[in-house]
Amino acid sequence: RNPGRGILERLNAGEIVIGDGGFVFALEKRGYVKAGPWTPEAAAEHPEAVRQLHREFLRAGSNVMQTFTFYASDDKLENRGNDVHFTGQQVNEAACDLARQVANEGDALVAGGVSQTPSYLSCKSEPEVKAIFKKQLDVFLKKNVDFLIAEYFEHVEEAEWAVQVLKATGKPVAATMCIGPMGDMHGVSPGECAVRLVKAGADIVGVNCHFDPMTCIRTVAIMKAAVEKAGLKAHYMAQPLAYHTPDCGCQGFIDLPEFPFALEPRVLTRWDMQQYAREAYEAGIRYIGGCCGFEPYHIRAVAEELASERGSLPEASQKHGMWGNALEMHTKPWVRARARRDYWEKIKPASGRPLCPSMSTPDGWGVTKGHPELMQQKEATSQEQLRPLFAKADAK
Repeated sequence: RNPGRGILERLNAGEIVIGDGGFVFALEKRGYVKAGPWTPEAAAEHPEAVRQLHREFLRAGSNVMQTFTFYASDDKLENRGNDVHFTGQQVNEAACDLARQVANEGDALVAGGVSQTPSYLSCKSEPEVKAIFKKQLDVFLKKNVDFLIAEYFEHVEEAEWAVQVLKATGKPVAATMCIGPMGDMHGVSPGECAVRLVKAGADIVGVNCHFDPMTCIRTVAIMKAAVEKAGLKAHYMAQPLAYHTPDCGCQGFIDLPEFPFALEPRVLTRWDMQQYAREAYEAGIRYIGGCCGFEPYHIRAVAEELASERGSLPEASQKHGMWGNALEMHTKPWVRARARRDYWEKIKPASGRPLCPSMSTPDGWGVTKGHPELMQQKEATSQEQLRPLFAKADAK
């Protein structure tokens, strides 16, 4: 790998940078992450599983190996009785080592990532929250990651604090919020969020998680227009869900009654992903990746759609016929008849669930930072605390 070709050199040259996919969801399905806390101790506990997923994304076309440090802050690792048997430093160091090992097997960069904290939700002070980010950042600097990402922030204020801490290193900083076109959880518009993040020092801004690709593209377009109107400069990125979310409110898929264990009917196909890649590119987004639900075959679809612009296909395309053309080798003639682009572009996949609705009613309770129900704690959630939540949910 040429160490001189950093993230900004690539983006400034007009190159497309393909991100990776969703680690916590993929590893939860594989049995290495616990849904609920969603913490990444697997980096230290089951490094072979994390390493293999990195390798699959690299093979699928990813140019960035994000450290598996989502929710790896000390306060999140020990929130609500979560017992991980590893320190935050151990998890963060292991995650950096795995990402670097796999990145060096190809032409990929390593990005050290921080995300929103229970401390912010619990109304801790700016210095207290920044100290949590700084603790992770110290590991990223020790391990010499190539750039930094502040991702998955619902409140622009906390995202600004993260960017300010990361920017002090002099390394390139990307910042993505998990918001839709309606803005952050306090109603700050996507445009204002982006302007504030760029002013805080972010070189790359955008969104990740919570919403489907087309919604995320619309949100980043709002950000881009506002940054340009303010006379500022930035690069733009999108790392959306791999789930269709047309029925979501401002908090995205977390409000859906299917979250997190019944989302499978909403999964985007590889052909949906090709459409996402094309529309993201046409919207001026040059860092294109994925978040929860994105598997390696989804990233491969992004890389295949943009192969002509990038000048190459990923290694994983050796085992994939473009637009299904390898189906011409199938034994059944009616399947061979599907070896063409126009068949797959027109398909409207059935769910096979005749009594299921196509849309859901979001569950959001309208609470955010400062509300008593969002105050976090180190102790396990008690039955006394759960009973009123069950009653409130049943009354809806």
